[in-house]
Amino acid sequence: MSTNPQVNTTVWTNSSILALRNQQRNDFIAAGPASAEIRRARIQRVIDLLADNADALCAAMAEDFGGRPVVFSMMNDVLGSLGSLKHARDNFEQWMPSVTRPSVAPFDQFGASAWVQYQAKGVVGIIGTWNAPLFTLFSPLASVLAAGNRAVLKPSEIVPHTAALVARLVSELFAAEELAVVTGGPDVAALFAEQPWDHMVFTGSTNIGKQVMRSAAENLVPVTLELGGKSPVIIGQSADIRNAADRIAVGKAANSGQLCVAPDVVWVHESQSEALVTALQEMYAGLFPTIAGNDDVVSSVNERHYARVEQYVADAASRGARIVMAGEWPSPNGVKERRMPLRLVLNAPADSEIARNEIFGTALLINTYTDIRQAVDAINAGEHPLALYYFGSDAQEQSWVLDHTLSGGVSINDVTMHPALHDAPFGGVGASGMGHYHGHEGFLEFSHARSVYQAGGHDPRREWGMLPPYNDNFKQMIRGAVVP
Repeated sequence: MSTNPQVNTTVWTNSSILALRNQQRNDFIAAGPASAEIRRARIQRVIDLLADNADALCAAMAEDFGGRPVVFSMMNDVLGSLGSLKHARDNFEQWMPSVTRPSVAPFDQFGASAWVQYQAKGVVGIIGTWNAPLFTLFSPLASVLAAGNRAVLKPSEIVPHTAALVARLVSELFAAEELAVVTGGPDVAALFAEQPWDHMVFTGSTNIGKQVMRSAAENLVPVTLELGGKSPVIIGQSADIRNAADRIAVGKAANSGQLCVAPDVVWVHESQSEALVTALQEMYAGLFPTIAGNDDVVSSVNERHYARVEQYVADAASRGARIVMAGEWPSPNGVKERRMPLRLVLNAPADSEIARNEIFGTALLINTYTDIRQAVDAINAGEHPLALYYFGSDAQEQSWVLDHTLSGGVSINDVTMHPALHDAPFGGVGASGMGHYHGHEGFLEFSHARSVYQAGGHDPRREWGMLPPYNDNFKQMIRGAVVP
C-alpha cells in the first residue's frame, strides 16, 4: 500500500475547514442523538481501519521518522489506540443513561424529579502530534465517538506520510459528515484552531498549547490540552537502584525519549548517584548494544529536533555539568541517521537550557539531593508536569511524595505506564494541560452534563403563601431557615 504523502492534495483554507465543520454540525443536528448501535459501529470502523492497515501505517511512521521500529509503532500507536477504542466500544453503553439526582424540596414530596442527561456536544476538532501520530488522534477519538460526537482530525505536518495515509483511510471508511481529516502545515493548524468547534483537543508543546487556547477563546470553545513538561523521577533511598535504572532506561529508550511522559529529570540521593549512573549505562547498553545502524533505535524525527537536543547537552557541558554516555559513543553513521546514545547530564545549572526546557530526546538530567524534600521543593517550584515517577519501598515516604506534589498522573516503581490505563483518565494539570480522555472520564469530557428538573403534579407554593403577596408566616419561615 502506498504511503506517498502526496496522496491527499487538498489545500485547506479557513472557509473549507469551516464548511467541513458546518457540514458535520448540520448533519449532527438533523440526525439527532446517535444511538448506541451507531456509536458502536463508528468505533468499530476505526478499529477495523487500524487493524486492517497496521503494517502500512507502521511503514509510514518509519518513513516519517527516518527510522522507527515497526514493533514500537505497532505497540505504542496501533495497539495503544486499539486499547482505547476497544475499551470505549465495550463500555460506553453503561455510561450513556441519565443519572437520577435528588429533586428540590419540598416539591419532591409532590412528585417532582430530577436527573442529569449526558448529551453529545457536537463536532470535536482533534489536533494530533508527531511523536505519537496515531495515538494522539485515535485515543481521544475513542472517547469522542463514545459520547456520540462527530470529529475532524488534524495530524501533524511533521509526519506527512502518516498524515496522508490516515486521511485517505478515513475518507474510504467514513462519510465526511461523520469523521474527516484535514492535512497541512502550521498555517492550516492555526486556521483549524480558530474554528467554532464544540470542543477541541490539542496534543503538543505548552507554548503552542497557549496559542491554541487563545484561538479557542475567540469562539468560547472548551479545550482538552495534553501538553508535557519536565516529568520528574524521584528515587527514594529505599529504592532498588538497579531496578530503578532498568525501568528508567526502558522508559527513556521508548521512542528515543520523544514522548510527552518520558522521564526528563531524575532526583537521587547523593550517596546513590554513582550507582545509578553505572546502572543506567549498563541497562541502556543492554537495550542497544550498538546505536548506528540499529533498527531498534528510533531516530530523532528531523534535523531540527536532533540539533535542539544536542544544543541542550552542549550548553550544559559548557556550564560545567558532567556528561556521561550511556551506550556506545557516537559514530558518523549514527549522527547521519540522527541516532544517538543516551547522554546523562549530572547536576546541570538551574539556568541551563536542559534544566529549563523539556528535553524530548536522548538525554536525561540527573540531580542529587541530601533530603528528599529538596527534590520535592524543586519540582513544586516549577510548572506541574504531565507525569511524576517515584521509586522506593517506603510506604510512608511514597504517600508523602504523592500528597506534596501535583502532576497529571503518576507511576510508582516504574515510568510511562499510567497512560496505558484505559479505564483511568489521562491528562495534565496547569502547564502540562487540562482535561482528560480514556474511560468513563473521557466520555464525560466530551459530553454535556445537562441538568433536568421535572415538576410534579401539584404546586403547593400559592397555598403555602410562598408567592406574592408574601404573608408574615412565610417571612418568618424564610428567616427561620437561615441557620448555620
